[in-house]
Amino acid sequence: MPGLRFVTRSVTPTEAAAVSAVLHGLVREESDNLRLAPARGQSAWQRSQRGIRPPVTAGNGRWRGFQG
Repeated sequence: MPGLRFVTRSVTPTEAAAVSAVLHGLVREESDNLRLAPARGQSAWQRSQRGIRPPVTAGNGRWRGFQG
């Protein structure tokens, strides 16, 4: 893994290879997940931020009050 530097003393080549392999695998897994992530539409939070509806007005051909 380029740029990987061990600051702990006495790291064996086997230990360095093991850490490098684990980190490389995690980076690859995250990259794959980001590449395969489906595109999302609006979240519930975004949908809830719609404007307030216009007032309902009564009249001919419009809303009528309910009388049950």
